[in-house]
Amino acid sequence: MLLETKVVASLAALETGLLVIPLPLGAKTLPRAAVEIDKQLHGRLTKLLVEEKLTGKEGESAWLTADGASKIRKILLLGTGVKAFTAGAARRFAATVLGQTRALKAADTALLLPETLGSPLREVAAAVSEGARLGDYRFLKYKEVEAKKRADREPKILQLLLANKKLVLTAERGLEDGELNARATIFARDLVNEPASVTTPKYLVGVAETIAAADPKRLSLKILEKDQLQELGLGGLLAVARGSDEPPYLIHLTYKPAGKPRKHLALVGKGLTFDSGGLSLKPSDSMEDMKIDMAGAAAMLGVMSVIAELAPDIEVHGIAGVCENMPSGKAVRPGDVVKTMSGKTVEILNTDAEGRVTLADTLHYALQLKPDQIVDLATLTGACMTALGQEVAGVLANSKPLAAKIMNCAAAAGELLWQLPLQPEYADSLKSRVADLKNISGTRYGGAITAGLFLKEFVGDAPWAHLDIAGPAWAEKESVPHQPLGGTGFGVRTMIKLIQSL
Repeated sequence: MLLETKVVASLAALETGLLVIPLPLGAKTLPRAAVEIDKQLHGRLTKLLVEEKLTGKEGESAWLTADGASKIRKILLLGTGVKAFTAGAARRFAATVLGQTRALKAADTALLLPETLGSPLREVAAAVSEGARLGDYRFLKYKEVEAKKRADREPKILQLLLANKKLVLTAERGLEDGELNARATIFARDLVNEPASVTTPKYLVGVAETIAAADPKRLSLKILEKDQLQELGLGGLLAVARGSDEPPYLIHLTYKPAGKPRKHLALVGKGLTFDSGGLSLKPSDSMEDMKIDMAGAAAMLGVMSVIAELAPDIEVHGIAGVCENMPSGKAVRPGDVVKTMSGKTVEILNTDAEGRVTLADTLHYALQLKPDQIVDLATLTGACMTALGQEVAGVLANSKPLAAKIMNCAAAAGELLWQLPLQPEYADSLKSRVADLKNISGTRYGGAITAGLFLKEFVGDAPWAHLDIAGPAWAEKESVPHQPLGGTGFGVRTMIKLIQSL
Protein backbone atom coordinates (compact mmCIF):
# COMPACT_ATOMS: atom_id res chain seq x y z
CA MET A 1 0.00 0.00 0.00
CA LEU A 2 1.43 3.36 -1.06
CA LEU A 3 0.03 5.88 1.41
CA GLU A 4 1.40 9.37 1.79
CA THR A 5 1.00 10.93 5.23
CA LYS A 6 1.45 14.59 6.04
CA VAL A 7 0.55 17.23 8.64
CA VAL A 8 -1.62 20.29 8.10
CA ALA A 9 -1.85 22.98 10.78
CA SER A 10 -4.47 25.22 9.19
CA LEU A 11 -8.06 24.45 8.39
CA ALA A 12 -7.91 26.97 5.56
CA ALA A 13 -5.03 25.01 3.98
CA LEU A 14 -6.79 21.66 4.21
CA GLU A 15 -8.05 20.10 1.02
CA THR A 16 -9.43 16.57 1.29
CA GLY A 17 -12.13 14.26 0.07
CA LEU A 18 -13.03 13.24 3.62
CA LEU A 19 -12.40 14.83 7.00
CA VAL A 20 -12.78 12.44 9.94
CA ILE A 21 -13.63 13.92 13.34
CA PRO A 22 -13.08 11.56 16.32
CA LEU A 23 -15.90 11.54 18.89
CA PRO A 24 -14.89 10.56 22.42
CA LEU A 25 -17.02 8.11 24.36
CA GLY A 26 -19.96 9.84 26.01
CA ALA A 27 -19.74 12.86 23.71
CA LYS A 28 -22.76 15.17 23.91
CA THR A 29 -21.20 18.02 21.97
CA LEU A 30 -18.63 18.32 19.22
CA PRO A 31 -14.94 18.27 20.18
CA ARG A 32 -13.56 21.76 20.68
CA ALA A 33 -11.29 21.39 17.65
CA ALA A 34 -14.34 20.88 15.41
CA VAL A 35 -16.22 24.03 16.48
CA GLU A 36 -14.70 26.24 13.77
CA ILE A 37 -15.65 23.68 11.10
CA ASP A 38 -19.19 23.55 12.46
CA LYS A 39 -19.44 27.34 12.24
CA GLN A 40 -18.47 27.23 8.57
CA LEU A 41 -21.22 24.67 8.04
CA HIS A 42 -23.78 26.78 9.92
CA GLY A 43 -24.20 24.22 12.72
CA ARG A 44 -24.86 21.22 10.49
CA LEU A 45 -22.33 19.05 12.36
CA THR A 46 -24.02 19.72 15.68
CA LYS A 47 -27.36 18.94 14.10
CA LEU A 48 -25.97 15.66 12.71
CA LEU A 49 -24.60 14.71 16.13
CA VAL A 50 -27.96 15.29 17.79
CA GLU A 51 -30.17 13.77 15.09
CA GLU A 52 -28.09 10.59 14.82
CA LYS A 53 -27.87 10.34 18.64
CA LEU A 54 -24.12 9.75 18.48
CA THR A 55 -22.42 8.94 21.79
CA GLY A 56 -18.87 8.14 20.70
CA LYS A 57 -19.14 4.36 20.79
CA GLU A 58 -16.44 2.63 18.75
CA GLY A 59 -17.46 2.40 15.09
CA GLU A 60 -20.55 4.63 15.52
CA SER A 61 -20.65 7.08 12.61
CA ALA A 62 -22.56 9.63 10.55
CA TRP A 63 -21.46 11.82 7.67
CA LEU A 64 -22.51 14.78 5.57
CA THR A 65 -21.47 16.52 2.39
CA ALA A 66 -19.82 19.87 2.94
CA ASP A 67 -21.74 21.44 0.03
CA GLY A 68 -18.82 23.49 -1.24
CA ALA A 69 -18.44 25.44 2.01
CA SER A 70 -14.73 24.63 1.94
CA LYS A 71 -12.16 22.47 0.18
CA ILE A 72 -13.47 19.56 2.25
CA ARG A 73 -15.97 17.44 0.34
CA LYS A 74 -17.32 15.09 3.05
CA ILE A 75 -17.12 15.10 6.85
CA LEU A 76 -17.45 12.00 9.00
CA LEU A 77 -18.15 11.88 12.74
CA LEU A 78 -16.67 8.61 14.00
CA GLY A 79 -16.79 7.19 17.53
CA THR A 80 -13.52 6.29 19.23
CA GLY A 81 -14.94 4.12 22.01
CA VAL A 82 -12.70 5.84 24.59
CA LYS A 83 -12.67 9.11 26.49
CA ALA A 84 -8.93 9.77 26.04
CA PHE A 85 -7.32 9.66 22.60
CA THR A 86 -4.26 7.64 23.59
CA ALA A 87 -1.79 6.01 21.19
CA GLY A 88 -3.64 2.71 21.58
CA ALA A 89 -6.99 4.32 20.82
CA ALA A 90 -5.47 6.21 17.87
CA ARG A 91 -4.08 2.98 16.41
CA ARG A 92 -7.47 1.24 16.56
CA PHE A 93 -9.28 4.34 15.33
CA ALA A 94 -6.98 4.95 12.37
CA ALA A 95 -7.35 1.32 11.31
CA THR A 96 -11.04 1.97 10.62
CA VAL A 97 -10.53 5.32 8.92
CA LEU A 98 -9.29 4.08 5.55
CA GLY A 99 -12.12 1.54 5.44
CA GLN A 100 -14.56 4.41 5.89
CA THR A 101 -12.68 6.35 3.22
CA ARG A 102 -13.17 3.50 0.77
CA ALA A 103 -16.84 3.13 1.71
CA LEU A 104 -17.47 6.83 1.10
CA LYS A 105 -15.51 6.68 -2.18
CA ALA A 106 -13.06 9.39 -1.17
CA ALA A 107 -9.66 9.49 -2.84
CA ASP A 108 -7.98 10.79 0.30
CA THR A 109 -8.73 11.48 3.93
CA ALA A 110 -7.77 13.76 6.80
CA LEU A 111 -8.01 13.16 10.53
CA LEU A 112 -8.66 15.98 12.97
CA LEU A 113 -6.54 15.33 16.05
CA PRO A 114 -8.17 16.27 19.37
CA GLU A 115 -6.48 19.17 21.15
CA THR A 116 -6.13 17.12 24.33
CA LEU A 117 -4.40 13.77 23.89
CA GLY A 118 -3.98 10.87 26.29
CA SER A 119 -0.44 10.12 25.06
CA PRO A 120 2.42 12.28 23.74
CA LEU A 121 1.71 13.70 20.29
CA ARG A 122 4.59 11.87 18.60
CA GLU A 123 3.29 8.53 19.90
CA VAL A 124 -0.28 9.32 18.80
CA ALA A 125 0.87 10.39 15.33
CA ALA A 126 2.95 7.21 15.02
CA ALA A 127 -0.04 5.12 16.06
CA VAL A 128 -2.25 6.82 13.46
CA SER A 129 0.28 6.06 10.73
CA GLU A 130 0.65 2.44 11.91
CA GLY A 131 -3.06 1.83 12.38
CA ALA A 132 -4.05 3.18 8.98
CA ARG A 133 -1.48 1.11 7.13
CA LEU A 134 -1.93 -2.08 9.15
CA GLY A 135 -5.71 -1.89 9.16
CA ASP A 136 -5.86 -1.42 5.42
CA TYR A 137 -3.45 -4.29 4.72
CA ARG A 138 -4.74 -7.30 2.78
CA PHE A 139 -2.70 -10.13 1.27
CA LEU A 140 -4.17 -10.30 -2.23
CA LYS A 141 -1.24 -11.59 -4.26
CA TYR A 142 -3.26 -14.61 -5.37
CA LYS A 143 -6.62 -12.80 -5.73
CA GLU A 144 -5.97 -10.67 -8.79
CA VAL A 145 -9.56 -9.55 -9.46
CA GLU A 146 -10.11 -8.44 -5.86
CA ALA A 147 -6.68 -6.80 -5.78
CA LYS A 148 -7.49 -4.75 -8.88
CA LYS A 149 -10.85 -3.64 -7.51
CA ARG A 150 -9.22 -2.63 -4.25
CA ALA A 151 -6.42 -0.77 -6.03
CA ASP A 152 -8.97 1.26 -7.96
CA ARG A 153 -10.31 2.55 -4.61
CA GLU A 154 -6.92 3.00 -2.95
CA PRO A 155 -6.75 6.06 -0.66
CA LYS A 156 -3.60 7.96 -1.58
CA ILE A 157 -3.16 10.53 1.19
CA LEU A 158 -3.77 10.62 4.95
CA GLN A 159 -3.43 14.06 6.52
CA LEU A 160 -3.34 15.02 10.19
CA LEU A 161 -5.07 18.32 10.96
CA LEU A 162 -3.54 19.98 14.03
CA ALA A 163 -4.76 22.97 15.99
CA ASN A 164 -1.23 24.08 16.96
CA LYS A 165 1.30 25.01 14.26
CA LYS A 166 4.18 24.68 16.74
CA LEU A 167 3.62 20.91 16.93
CA VAL A 168 3.93 20.14 13.22
CA LEU A 169 7.51 18.84 13.39
CA THR A 170 6.69 16.54 16.31
CA ALA A 171 3.70 15.11 14.46
CA GLU A 172 5.73 14.63 11.28
CA ARG A 173 8.35 12.65 13.18
CA GLY A 174 5.59 10.52 14.65
CA LEU A 175 4.20 9.77 11.20
CA GLU A 176 7.68 8.70 10.08
CA ASP A 177 8.00 6.41 13.12
CA GLY A 178 4.67 4.80 12.37
CA GLU A 179 5.44 4.32 8.70
CA LEU A 180 8.66 2.47 9.57
CA ASN A 181 6.95 0.28 12.18
CA ALA A 182 4.11 -0.58 9.80
CA ARG A 183 6.49 -1.33 6.93
CA ALA A 184 8.46 -3.78 9.07
CA THR A 185 5.26 -5.44 10.30
CA ILE A 186 3.89 -5.77 6.76
CA PHE A 187 7.23 -7.23 5.65
CA ALA A 188 6.73 -10.01 8.22
CA ARG A 189 3.03 -10.41 7.35
CA ASP A 190 3.81 -10.96 3.68
CA LEU A 191 6.33 -13.69 4.53
CA VAL A 192 3.88 -15.52 6.80
CA ASN A 193 1.00 -15.25 4.33
CA GLU A 194 2.92 -16.77 1.42
CA PRO A 195 2.34 -20.51 0.81
CA ALA A 196 5.01 -22.82 2.17
CA SER A 197 5.79 -23.86 -1.40
CA VAL A 198 7.05 -20.30 -1.91
CA THR A 199 8.54 -19.47 1.48
CA THR A 200 11.02 -22.34 1.60
CA PRO A 201 14.22 -22.25 3.67
CA LYS A 202 16.12 -21.20 0.53
CA TYR A 203 13.60 -18.41 -0.09
CA LEU A 204 14.20 -16.99 3.40
CA VAL A 205 17.93 -17.06 2.70
CA GLY A 206 17.21 -14.91 -0.37
CA VAL A 207 15.15 -12.52 1.74
CA ALA A 208 18.05 -12.15 4.18
CA GLU A 209 20.43 -11.52 1.27
CA THR A 210 18.18 -8.73 -0.01
CA ILE A 211 18.04 -7.14 3.44
CA ALA A 212 21.82 -7.22 3.83
CA ALA A 213 22.43 -5.86 0.33
CA ALA A 214 20.32 -2.77 1.07
CA ASP A 215 22.98 -1.33 3.42
CA PRO A 216 26.26 -3.24 3.14
CA LYS A 217 28.09 -0.67 5.31
CA ARG A 218 26.03 -1.47 8.40
CA LEU A 219 24.54 -4.87 7.60
CA SER A 220 26.36 -8.14 7.03
CA LEU A 221 25.11 -11.68 6.45
CA LYS A 222 26.43 -15.13 7.23
CA ILE A 223 24.62 -18.18 5.86
CA LEU A 224 25.53 -21.62 7.24
CA GLU A 225 24.65 -24.46 4.88
CA LYS A 226 24.26 -28.14 5.71
CA ASP A 227 27.97 -29.02 5.67
CA GLN A 228 28.79 -26.07 7.91
CA LEU A 229 25.93 -26.94 10.26
CA GLN A 230 27.35 -30.45 10.57
CA GLU A 231 30.85 -29.12 11.18
CA LEU A 232 29.60 -26.84 13.98
CA GLY A 233 27.47 -29.62 15.46
CA LEU A 234 23.96 -28.16 15.09
CA GLY A 235 22.48 -31.63 15.47
CA GLY A 236 19.04 -30.44 16.57
CA LEU A 237 18.42 -28.33 13.47
CA LEU A 238 19.82 -31.05 11.22
CA ALA A 239 17.67 -33.74 12.84
CA VAL A 240 14.43 -31.82 12.34
CA ALA A 241 15.34 -31.09 8.69
CA ARG A 242 16.26 -34.69 7.91
CA GLY A 243 12.87 -35.76 6.55
CA SER A 244 12.63 -32.95 4.00
CA ASP A 245 14.09 -32.57 0.53
CA GLU A 246 14.65 -28.89 1.38
CA PRO A 247 18.09 -28.34 2.92
CA PRO A 248 18.36 -26.43 6.22
CA TYR A 249 20.23 -23.17 6.74
CA LEU A 250 21.19 -20.90 9.57
CA ILE A 251 20.66 -17.20 8.80
CA HIS A 252 22.79 -14.70 10.74
CA LEU A 253 22.25 -11.03 9.94
CA THR A 254 24.35 -8.47 11.82
CA TYR A 255 23.72 -4.75 12.17
CA LYS A 256 26.58 -2.61 13.47
CA PRO A 257 26.23 1.11 14.25
CA ALA A 258 28.74 3.67 13.00
CA GLY A 259 30.39 4.07 16.40
CA LYS A 260 31.20 1.61 19.15
CA PRO A 261 27.98 -0.22 20.11
CA ARG A 262 26.73 0.35 23.66
CA LYS A 263 25.13 -3.10 23.83
CA HIS A 264 24.68 -6.29 21.86
CA LEU A 265 21.25 -7.88 21.31
CA ALA A 266 20.61 -11.29 19.75
CA LEU A 267 17.17 -11.61 18.18
CA VAL A 268 16.34 -15.24 17.40
CA GLY A 269 13.35 -16.43 15.36
CA LYS A 270 11.94 -19.93 14.94
CA GLY A 271 12.06 -20.73 11.22
CA LEU A 272 10.02 -23.84 10.43
CA THR A 273 8.77 -22.98 6.94
CA PHE A 274 6.33 -25.89 7.14
CA ASP A 275 5.55 -28.22 10.02
CA SER A 276 3.79 -31.46 9.15
CA GLY A 277 4.67 -32.88 12.57
CA GLY A 278 7.22 -35.23 11.02
CA LEU A 279 6.62 -38.91 11.77
CA SER A 280 4.40 -37.79 14.67
CA LEU A 281 2.15 -36.57 11.88
CA LYS A 282 -0.41 -33.86 12.56
CA PRO A 283 -4.07 -34.39 11.57
CA SER A 284 -4.73 -32.79 8.18
CA ASP A 285 -6.81 -29.92 9.58
CA SER A 286 -4.00 -29.08 11.99
CA MET A 287 -1.58 -28.81 9.06
CA GLU A 288 -3.61 -26.28 7.08
CA ASP A 289 -1.98 -23.19 8.57
CA MET A 290 1.44 -24.63 9.35
CA LYS A 291 3.07 -22.28 6.88
CA ILE A 292 2.96 -19.88 9.85
CA ASP A 293 5.53 -21.84 11.84
CA MET A 294 8.21 -19.45 10.62
CA ALA A 295 6.44 -16.39 12.04
CA GLY A 296 9.22 -15.90 14.59
CA ALA A 297 11.84 -15.81 11.83
CA ALA A 298 9.55 -13.53 9.79
CA ALA A 299 9.33 -11.12 12.75
CA MET A 300 13.12 -11.11 13.06
CA LEU A 301 13.51 -10.42 9.33
CA GLY A 302 10.89 -7.69 9.52
CA VAL A 303 12.87 -5.92 12.24
CA MET A 304 16.14 -6.36 10.37
CA SER A 305 14.59 -4.98 7.19
CA VAL A 306 14.35 -1.54 8.84
CA ILE A 307 17.17 -1.71 11.38
CA ALA A 308 19.53 0.49 9.35
CA GLU A 309 16.84 3.20 9.13
CA LEU A 310 16.22 2.94 12.87
CA ALA A 311 19.99 3.38 13.29
CA PRO A 312 20.24 2.35 16.96
CA ASP A 313 23.60 2.66 18.68
CA ILE A 314 23.54 -1.02 19.68
CA GLU A 315 24.69 -4.06 17.72
CA VAL A 316 21.84 -6.37 16.70
CA HIS A 317 22.16 -9.96 15.53
CA GLY A 318 19.17 -11.51 13.72
CA ILE A 319 19.38 -15.30 13.76
CA ALA A 320 17.11 -18.08 12.50
CA GLY A 321 17.56 -21.76 11.82
CA VAL A 322 15.30 -22.43 8.82
CA CYS A 323 14.06 -25.83 7.70
CA GLU A 324 10.97 -27.97 7.08
CA ASN A 325 9.65 -30.73 9.36
CA MET A 326 8.49 -33.50 7.03
CA PRO A 327 7.91 -37.28 7.23
CA SER A 328 10.04 -39.61 5.11
CA GLY A 329 12.29 -42.61 5.42
CA LYS A 330 15.09 -40.24 6.42
CA ALA A 331 13.10 -38.42 9.09
CA VAL A 332 14.07 -38.33 12.74
CA ARG A 333 12.17 -41.02 14.66
CA PRO A 334 10.52 -41.02 18.09
CA GLY A 335 13.11 -42.50 20.41
CA ASP A 336 16.11 -41.10 18.51
CA VAL A 337 18.75 -39.18 20.44
CA VAL A 338 20.34 -36.09 18.86
CA LYS A 339 23.36 -34.13 20.01
CA THR A 340 22.92 -30.35 19.96
CA MET A 341 25.53 -27.65 19.38
CA SER A 342 25.86 -27.17 23.15
CA GLY A 343 26.91 -30.79 23.57
CA LYS A 344 23.68 -31.67 25.38
CA THR A 345 21.76 -34.64 24.04
CA VAL A 346 18.01 -34.68 23.48
CA GLU A 347 15.74 -37.71 23.28
CA ILE A 348 13.10 -37.07 20.62
CA LEU A 349 9.85 -38.57 21.90
CA ASN A 350 7.55 -36.52 19.69
CA THR A 351 8.77 -35.19 16.35
CA ASP A 352 6.00 -32.57 16.41
CA ALA A 353 7.80 -30.81 19.29
CA GLU A 354 10.43 -29.78 16.78
CA GLY A 355 10.65 -26.01 17.25
CA ARG A 356 12.37 -26.24 20.62
CA VAL A 357 14.91 -28.68 19.12
CA THR A 358 15.89 -26.21 16.37
CA LEU A 359 15.91 -23.34 18.87
CA ALA A 360 18.25 -25.31 21.14
CA ASP A 361 20.91 -24.90 18.47
CA THR A 362 20.11 -21.37 17.35
CA LEU A 363 19.96 -20.07 20.93
CA HIS A 364 23.31 -21.70 21.74
CA TYR A 365 24.74 -20.26 18.52
CA ALA A 366 23.52 -16.82 19.65
CA LEU A 367 25.10 -17.38 23.07
CA GLN A 368 28.54 -17.74 21.44
CA LEU A 369 28.27 -14.12 20.28
CA LYS A 370 28.28 -13.02 23.95
CA PRO A 371 25.23 -10.74 23.66
CA ASP A 372 23.96 -8.62 26.52
CA GLN A 373 20.45 -9.99 25.93
CA ILE A 374 18.89 -12.79 23.90
CA VAL A 375 15.24 -12.66 22.85
CA ASP A 376 13.55 -15.37 20.81
CA LEU A 377 10.16 -15.36 19.10
CA ALA A 378 8.53 -18.66 18.26
CA THR A 379 5.17 -20.18 17.39
CA LEU A 380 6.09 -22.82 19.93
CA THR A 381 3.16 -24.40 21.78
CA GLY A 382 -0.55 -24.98 21.51
CA ALA A 383 -0.46 -25.00 25.31
CA CYS A 384 0.23 -21.26 25.31
CA MET A 385 -2.86 -20.74 23.17
CA THR A 386 -4.88 -22.88 25.60
CA ALA A 387 -3.70 -20.71 28.47
CA LEU A 388 -3.86 -17.26 26.86
CA GLY A 389 -6.06 -17.56 23.78
CA GLN A 390 -5.32 -16.49 20.23
CA GLU A 391 -4.55 -12.82 20.80
CA VAL A 392 -2.08 -12.88 23.70
CA ALA A 393 1.53 -14.11 23.54
CA GLY A 394 3.32 -15.66 26.49
CA VAL A 395 6.62 -14.36 27.85
CA LEU A 396 9.04 -16.54 29.81
CA ALA A 397 12.36 -15.15 30.95
CA ASN A 398 15.33 -15.79 33.22
CA SER A 399 15.71 -12.02 33.74
CA LYS A 400 13.08 -9.95 35.53
CA PRO A 401 14.40 -6.60 34.18
CA LEU A 402 14.37 -7.87 30.58
CA ALA A 403 10.89 -9.34 30.96
CA ALA A 404 9.58 -6.09 32.46
CA LYS A 405 11.15 -4.04 29.67
CA ILE A 406 9.60 -6.27 27.01
CA MET A 407 6.19 -6.05 28.67
CA ASN A 408 6.42 -2.25 28.70
CA CYS A 409 7.53 -2.18 25.06
CA ALA A 410 4.64 -4.42 24.05
CA ALA A 411 2.13 -2.18 25.83
CA ALA A 412 3.52 0.84 23.96
CA ALA A 413 3.41 -1.06 20.66
CA GLY A 414 -0.17 -2.23 21.15
CA GLU A 415 0.74 -5.95 21.28
CA LEU A 416 -0.67 -8.17 24.03
CA LEU A 417 1.76 -10.14 26.23
CA TRP A 418 1.38 -12.00 29.51
CA GLN A 419 4.26 -13.33 31.57
CA LEU A 420 4.30 -17.01 32.54
CA PRO A 421 6.61 -18.41 35.23
CA LEU A 422 9.67 -20.56 34.56
CA GLN A 423 8.68 -22.83 37.42
CA PRO A 424 11.88 -24.76 38.31
CA GLU A 425 9.95 -27.69 39.81
CA TYR A 426 8.59 -28.49 36.35
CA ALA A 427 12.09 -29.10 34.95
CA ASP A 428 12.12 -32.65 36.35
CA SER A 429 9.52 -33.61 33.75
CA LEU A 430 12.12 -33.01 31.02
CA LYS A 431 14.64 -35.52 32.41
CA SER A 432 15.34 -38.45 30.10
CA ARG A 433 16.49 -41.94 31.03
CA VAL A 434 18.78 -42.14 27.97
CA ALA A 435 19.80 -38.51 27.24
CA ASP A 436 20.36 -35.20 28.99
CA LEU A 437 16.84 -34.03 28.11
CA LYS A 438 13.71 -35.19 26.35
CA ASN A 439 11.84 -32.89 24.01
CA ILE A 440 8.42 -33.31 25.66
CA SER A 441 7.55 -33.36 29.31
CA GLY A 442 5.37 -36.47 29.40
CA THR A 443 2.54 -34.56 31.09
CA ARG A 444 -0.39 -32.77 29.50
CA TYR A 445 -0.07 -29.81 31.89
CA GLY A 446 2.03 -26.64 31.71
CA GLY A 447 3.29 -27.25 28.19
CA ALA A 448 4.25 -23.64 27.48
CA ILE A 449 6.25 -23.50 30.71
CA THR A 450 8.08 -26.80 30.18
CA ALA A 451 8.93 -25.73 26.63
CA GLY A 452 10.40 -22.54 28.07
CA LEU A 453 12.38 -24.55 30.63
CA PHE A 454 13.74 -26.69 27.79
CA LEU A 455 14.96 -23.57 25.94
CA LYS A 456 16.48 -22.17 29.14
CA GLU A 457 18.96 -25.06 29.09
CA PHE A 458 20.66 -23.55 26.03
CA VAL A 459 21.13 -19.87 26.94
CA GLY A 460 23.59 -20.22 29.82
CA ASP A 461 23.60 -17.22 32.15
CA ALA A 462 22.76 -14.65 29.47
CA PRO A 463 19.66 -12.52 30.15
CA TRP A 464 17.07 -14.18 27.93
CA ALA A 465 13.37 -13.91 27.14
CA HIS A 466 11.20 -16.20 25.07
CA LEU A 467 8.00 -15.00 23.37
CA ASP A 468 5.60 -17.82 22.54
CA ILE A 469 3.60 -16.20 19.72
CA ALA A 470 1.66 -19.28 18.62
CA GLY A 471 -1.70 -17.56 19.18
CA PRO A 472 -1.34 -13.98 17.92
CA ALA A 473 0.97 -14.77 14.97
CA TRP A 474 -2.12 -15.67 12.92
CA ALA A 475 -5.53 -13.99 13.01
CA GLU A 476 -8.49 -16.27 12.33
CA LYS A 477 -10.96 -13.44 12.92
CA GLU A 478 -10.78 -9.67 12.67
CA SER A 479 -11.13 -8.93 16.37
CA VAL A 480 -8.51 -6.14 16.26
CA PRO A 481 -9.12 -3.36 13.68
CA HIS A 482 -5.47 -3.09 12.65
CA GLN A 483 -5.07 -6.86 12.36
CA PRO A 484 -6.91 -8.35 9.36
CA LEU A 485 -7.13 -12.09 8.69
CA GLY A 486 -3.90 -14.01 8.24
CA GLY A 487 -0.36 -13.29 9.32
CA THR A 488 -0.14 -10.44 11.81
CA GLY A 489 3.58 -9.69 12.05
CA PHE A 490 3.21 -10.00 15.82
CA GLY A 491 6.29 -9.08 17.79
CA VAL A 492 7.87 -6.79 15.20
CA ARG A 493 6.74 -3.53 16.80
CA THR A 494 7.56 -4.76 20.31
CA MET A 495 11.08 -5.68 19.21
CA ILE A 496 11.56 -2.30 17.55
CA LYS A 497 10.51 -0.62 20.81
CA LEU A 498 12.88 -2.88 22.72
CA ILE A 499 15.81 -2.00 20.47
CA GLN A 500 15.04 1.69 20.89
CA SER A 501 14.83 1.34 24.68
CA LEU A 502 18.06 -0.56 25.36
